[in-house]
Amino acid sequence: MQQPTHPRLDALVARARALCATRPAPRLGIVYPCDALALDAAARIQRSGVARVVLLGPRAPIKRAADAAGVALHDFEHIDTGAAAPEAAARASALVRDGQLEALMKGSLHTDELMSAVVHRDTGLRGATRISHAFVFDLPRYHKLLALADCVVNIAPDLRTKRDILGNAVALLQRIGVGQPKVAIVAAVETVNPSIPATLDAQALVALARNGAWPGAVVEGPFGFDNAISAEAARTKKMDSAVAGDADLLLLPDLNAGNMLYKSFNYIGGGDCAGLVLGARVPIVLTSRADSLQSRIASVALAVLASYAD
Repeated sequence: MQQPTHPRLDALVARARALCATRPAPRLGIVYPCDALALDAAARIQRSGVARVVLLGPRAPIKRAADAAGVALHDFEHIDTGAAAPEAAARASALVRDGQLEALMKGSLHTDELMSAVVHRDTGLRGATRISHAFVFDLPRYHKLLALADCVVNIAPDLRTKRDILGNAVALLQRIGVGQPKVAIVAAVETVNPSIPATLDAQALVALARNGAWPGAVVEGPFGFDNAISAEAARTKKMDSAVAGDADLLLLPDLNAGNMLYKSFNYIGGGDCAGLVLGARVPIVLTSRADSLQSRIASVALAVLASYAD
């Protein structure tokens, strides 16, 4: 069976490569890349021309991983750290604070080991808003890139947290050229129901948007998933909407809904995605062993565009 192609992700990579041709490519710290998969990804990212890769971790395990991947370690800048993964994560955070790295990417350490260093109150990389995550999807049956937030970081976000999740994702879309992002706040139903807190949050977020919380963004909700994605479904339910069927961002009610939707997009919908942790001092790419190579490179490209776009 022919695998689906994802030209919109390819376009992100091409844009990042063109941007890096006009200025120094950003230094991407890959944290604890101690397996062959991480080293192979590092080599392909470097060859793609979207970043200068810096390997952060203990030399001996990285050398073994490079040998297993058939990668020449001398092609990379390498900063030796202690043997434990948390030491590499702490060093990465310090280098970001010192202005020596413009983005981070998870290697073979556990996500919580990296994020513990990122969110550390004294030595971490917290920004002005709560840290969140956004995916940007290329779906064969959707007409443009579609962002989902938050599918990875925030488990059961309250209204204040959702405000930051929405703001982080809108800012990302605007940085990559979506000047007026259309945001659909998704719940189980498209009417406000006091028994479904997500619909009350949607109502409150729409009110904040009307009062100028996210300049340029068009925020509507609550939506059921069907009428967020399909203008026809919205018309059937007699919804008058500028967002239905043309959303740039779906704000999901919680991690369960978000995580299941993004995996459904990948495994059933034929999509692929780029994803970033947002709200820290620099964009952070959280990888999974199941991520495609295209997803890894596109995520780095998204980080470059988020950091460097004018």
